[in-house]
Amino acid sequence: MQLLAGYIRSVSAINRWVGLTLSWLALAVVLVCFTVVVQRYFLHATQLWMQDLYVWLSGAMFTGVAGFALLRNDHVRVDIFYGRWSVRGKAIADLVGVVLFLLPFVVVVAVYAMPFVQRSWRIYEGSANVGGMPGLFILKSFILVFCVLVGLQGIAWVCRSILVLAGREDLLPETLRYRTETAE
Repeated sequence: MQLLAGYIRSVSAINRWVGLTLSWLALAVVLVCFTVVVQRYFLHATQLWMQDLYVWLSGAMFTGVAGFALLRNDHVRVDIFYGRWSVRGKAIADLVGVVLFLLPFVVVVAVYAMPFVQRSWRIYEGSANVGGMPGLFILKSFILVFCVLVGLQGIAWVCRSILVLAGREDLLPETLRYRTETAE
């Protein structure tokens, strides 16, 4: 059980670090987008590579922070019933949801993305726009980063559910424990 708790802490720390680091790309996206708008409408000039840059930064950020969002429970969920369930009920729902839906989804995405990413690296793919940025192959690699980080966090959720169902939630850090909500 200690091994499961250690895995959860390790993966959560990785996703926390990656998420907090890549979340700064949001500021970069805003600054680059603002610069593109100023150039286009006030200076009547366009840098195509800059238009690529803010789109690519957005893509890198959103795929890279997905594991962090899962860690923080920030993903979209229809929370009609789940919020009122007991800790044990939530653990069962998460276990079933991750095993039946999340992990197979991540595997399918990884399997289908791999040739796509490999081809991109093989030809050192760049922007389709003339004058656009080189290095699209790096951005496409973030699809696999997404799969790894979300997959690892999904496995951490499975481990968390197992600890809860085994009555060992005490091994989890406070920030990773299930929250119980009261009906109002």
